[in-house]
Amino acid sequence: MELTWSSVSGPVGEITVVAGPRGVRAVAFDGPGEVLPEHPGAEPGGLAAEAAGQLGEYFARERTEFDLPVDWDQLDGLRAHVLRTLVDLVPYGRTVSYKELAELAGRPEATRAVGSIMGSNPVPLIVPCHRVLASGGGLGGFGPGVPAKRRLLVLEGVLEPSLLELDLLAGDE
Repeated sequence: MELTWSSVSGPVGEITVVAGPRGVRAVAFDGPGEVLPEHPGAEPGGLAAEAAGQLGEYFARERTEFDLPVDWDQLDGLRAHVLRTLVDLVPYGRTVSYKELAELAGRPEATRAVGSIMGSNPVPLIVPCHRVLASGGGLGGFGPGVPAKRRLLVLEGVLEPSLLELDLLAGDE
């Protein structure tokens, strides 16, 4: 299998993308050391470089939708269905609760499962699990941490920024 990888820096740190012939397979926070051991033989460039470029545009507020294939073959059943529902029905600048996403996916009894699915999303940002919030109004969890989730929601205009987040989004560190 031909795998490619690329990285981009943004307001939530260094993001590394791995892509295969069918689409993006992984998006990892904390740089290539986190994801490349799981994808041996990945070479720089290709679709992963295109994805990193689109992520850079997203971080610069020049892109609100990704035009990238996702390798859905690595996902199955309810997990694939919920993640596809998220991509299709929750656009930039909008949020849903875990319960609402379960309902949108036609599985209202699966609220807890939706939470687990968000936590195991292999392609965060491109499949925007940061847009799924706790039903009680809290931010809920996020693999790279709640501060990163908050920064992404500020970037998309969902939340008001703090002074620190204004500096991070402007690129001042």
